[in-house]
Amino acid sequence: MGFFEKLKRGLQKTRNAFTRSTDRLFRSLAGELDDDFYEELEEIFILADFGVPTASALTEELRQIVVERRILTASDAQNALKELLADTLGEGERPLRLNTKPAIALVIGVNGVGKTTSIGKLAKVLKDEGKNVALVAADTFRAAAIEQLGLWAQRSGATLIRQKEGADPASVVYDAIDAARHGKADTLIVDTAGRLQNKKNLMDELNKINRVIDRELPGADRECLLVLDATMGQNAVSQAREFMRAAPITGIVLTKIDGTAKGGIVFALKKELGIGVRYIGVGEGMDDLQLFDPQSFVNALFESEDAK
Repeated sequence: MGFFEKLKRGLQKTRNAFTRSTDRLFRSLAGELDDDFYEELEEIFILADFGVPTASALTEELRQIVVERRILTASDAQNALKELLADTLGEGERPLRLNTKPAIALVIGVNGVGKTTSIGKLAKVLKDEGKNVALVAADTFRAAAIEQLGLWAQRSGATLIRQKEGADPASVVYDAIDAARHGKADTLIVDTAGRLQNKKNLMDELNKINRVIDRELPGADRECLLVLDATMGQNAVSQAREFMRAAPITGIVLTKIDGTAKGGIVFALKKELGIGVRYIGVGEGMDDLQLFDPQSFVNALFESEDAK
């Protein structure tokens, strides 16, 4: 099954909540797009978890487009909506910049969002690109985190770099950098803790890790990826906002999009926080983490189930 078909299937719940509702709304139009139409459209946005600020902004932008283009038909208005959603997401985020040897990616996110799974799948993506990947077990205080990461290292064919449970995370990162210098890896993916319950501890820990990287790998390519669970909807947006205060997030990995009707979070993240989705999870398989393509996302969102 190709990626578009996986994405289309994964967005079924969101499509049921959003696209079918907008279809009914546009089909019900008997005349001009009036205030009642825009109020109902905004409600549809909110129910699909675009969030109130994004829902309000998109509704007003569509209203302006309709006036400026002098749109009179429902089909033209619906096409304008599709264009607006695609424009909101933009052309897509750049691929990960991990070209130096070594390069390093920090991965953060709260427990339960699929962080360790995403790291394993990302390792597979990078391995397929020809990189020599090591997974770095710097989430040293969560029970079984190191063992889980070890399993994903085996599945993806990556090396595991670890210390004992409770070790200093920055020390684990230092060991990983030293291993990379000795040719054991050219790309490090660091599993970091994501304890939002105490933002100061999280920030202190990430700052310490970053100081080690600054000192030991000056000039190396570095990414900081935040893993979010799409099923959490607006709570995931709140998580992203808090993590952005603690770390220089360069992109988002959005998991479990196939298990939610809240796919509107993709638009909320971009519109409210100005940060885009870099990878999207559309299944449980090792190859089901894919670069996020905004146009494909919007196309799949509006694609009918019986379309060929």
